[in-house]
Amino acid sequence: MSKTYSDIIAGTMNWGAWGKQLCTKDMADLMYHCLDCGITTFDHADIYGDYSTESEFGKALADSNIKREDIQLISKCGIQYLGNSRPGNKVKHYDYNKNYIIWSVEQSLKNLQTDYLDLLLLHRPSPLLNPMEVAEAITTLKKAGKIKDFGVSNFLPSQINLLQKYIEVSVNQQECSITHFDPLLDGNLDYLQTHNIQAMAWSPLGSFFKEDTSQTKRIDKVLCHLQKQYNASKDQLLLAWLLKHPANIIPVVGTTTPERLTFAIEASKIDLSQQDWFALLVASQGHKVP
Repeated sequence: MSKTYSDIIAGTMNWGAWGKQLCTKDMADLMYHCLDCGITTFDHADIYGDYSTESEFGKALADSNIKREDIQLISKCGIQYLGNSRPGNKVKHYDYNKNYIIWSVEQSLKNLQTDYLDLLLLHRPSPLLNPMEVAEAITTLKKAGKIKDFGVSNFLPSQINLLQKYIEVSVNQQECSITHFDPLLDGNLDYLQTHNIQAMAWSPLGSFFKEDTSQTKRIDKVLCHLQKQYNASKDQLLLAWLLKHPANIIPVVGTTTPERLTFAIEASKIDLSQQDWFALLVASQGHKVP
């Protein structure tokens, strides 16, 4: 698989109203920092910040001297939230009709102040998804040069198969981490490797830094031992654990702290031994492998 995205992707969900509420200058400074340490891919969704973060990022990008060809922009569509930005929505739902997908991409392009997306993802699977209609929308957008590539997020292999009958799917972005390791064992990552589909992982650190449970305590015990051995921070080791997988998973890192972004990209240089990798898996599972 050819290299299209940086080894670590900067997730922007927390850059705006849903997180740090960065001003235009701070967003631009964070973009510069990402580029300085080798992170060139930025992950968006239309809904982030109640449909406001894309436009804030776009203003910062326009105000910066960053060349569009030096970065990759990802966005997602489909989730319909309740709120002031979507007054017609009476229930949270998904919309994947042809006209809406095209309209949503055009809105994202306007907000991001760019002519194209490097990657468009369908945000979550819908029971009402019509694969032929999706294919028509994606074909139209590709022919117009408005998106370069197409993928999905949080889709199961069977749902990807349904789409693949009509349109090529190049990426699946799903939750995967030391505390949410199901995709490693339930066939999801096997499927992506078999079909040459790029794996991306959101929430790649899982609940380790968010929850104090018996699971996170077991993981922490192993990490404390490995920190000295690898001269690495705990978050670096958790990212290195994901990066070790042969599916070539690309973590989508949501931090807005420059130092942690630097640590994240440096995690790609850590090569965990096979036994250390399994030691972390066993700690997370709470039992030895079968």
